[in-house]
Amino acid sequence: MFNNWLRTNKVAAFILTFVRIYLGYTWFTGGIHKLTGGFDSGGFLQGAIANSTGDHPAVQGWWAAFLEHAALPGVDLFNVLIPLGETLVGLGLILGMFTTFAALMAMVMNTAFLLSGTVSTNVQMLLLECFIVVAATNGGRIGLDRWVLPYFRQFPRNYTKTIQSLLPKPNMN
Repeated sequence: MFNNWLRTNKVAAFILTFVRIYLGYTWFTGGIHKLTGGFDSGGFLQGAIANSTGDHPAVQGWWAAFLEHAALPGVDLFNVLIPLGETLVGLGLILGMFTTFAALMAMVMNTAFLLSGTVSTNVQMLLLECFIVVAATNGGRIGLDRWVLPYFRQFPRNYTKTIQSLLPKPNMN
């Protein structure tokens, strides 16, 4: 019942718009600060790896192994992906464009930050992003998704017709 309300109700779309813009602003400003402020995730990754030892580790061993063997060696790539991802997710949520995908990517980033031992506002943001993902297209109803998504839904049909018109017609004789 609640799920149906989130997905179809106009009041829910209005509430989700405020939630979406708040989350988008948070992600966008965080990403812009990282893009313009010389972001380096190396120290954060090393700190997360260090927090994986002891009696009550904040970071699970399997995640620390991923950070140590995949993320830390690829820190230069993560130094680009994290700020760019935060900025694009923020923009998508603010504009209401590809809203469900933007919220899903925000959930992935928040989960990674939580697994790395950072609590901060990540828990609240993750919960709010879940509502947007569950609401699906209603999350971007008051946004650019209203016009963008119908275009992309028609794209495969139009593309198929264009391809078929370019192919030679079979000879029926």
